[in-house]
Amino acid sequence: MRVRRVVTTREGGVSSPPHESFNLGDHVGDDPRAVAANRERLAAGIGLSPDRLVWMEQVHGRTVGVVDGPQDGPVEATDALVTAEPGLALVVLTADCVPVLLGDAAAGVVGAVHAGRVGARVGVVPAALRAMVGAGARLDRIEVLLGPSVCGKCYEVPAAMRADVEAHLPGSAATSRAGKPALDLRAGLWAQLADAGVGKIGIDPRCTVEERSLFSHRREGTTGRLASVVWVDA
Repeated sequence: MRVRRVVTTREGGVSSPPHESFNLGDHVGDDPRAVAANRERLAAGIGLSPDRLVWMEQVHGRTVGVVDGPQDGPVEATDALVTAEPGLALVVLTADCVPVLLGDAAAGVVGAVHAGRVGARVGVVPAALRAMVGAGARLDRIEVLLGPSVCGKCYEVPAAMRADVEAHLPGSAATSRAGKPALDLRAGLWAQLADAGVGKIGIDPRCTVEERSLFSHRREGTTGRLASVVWVDA
């Protein structure tokens, strides 16, 4: 089996400002018809029918949904999805948080995680790993992509918040370009995954705040959402 991963940019869709143009989020005030058209373009672009894409109602928690087929709507109050169903694509939406795409090709098990500050702090990624192992994956075979997100140089936070997150996600404490307390969630997640025994971890180095081809809530306020997608070829 082959694990496939795709991360979109803000280009190539039909949404109007401030969501221009390839916004995949249906909760950010965009025209629902534009979002639907963009989601159809995404499905066509990866060679799947729209009903084979599974979405989440992301709430910055650590709940994991295990799915085995198409869903009627977004999986409620969920920040991670796991499946062993070939040709079923799991989607995570972000505009600064870390999208985490996981896959064990030998087992045919994949996972998609929305890891913002709160979710990363409370352990959404370890929860997803446990669900994947329960579905037949092995930690030493899982390969992970940490997608584009706000970087440690751009993510300034109060000192107390940095200390709290660092206590729960070691390796995430950072310092901004201005010399102020900051967080690098991808660094903390990388360390967490490595400590868990995950076999291979890759990082997309792009910062959503710095890279204008990506959506960033911190940079723009009202804006669209990128989609990061993972699936196993049918």
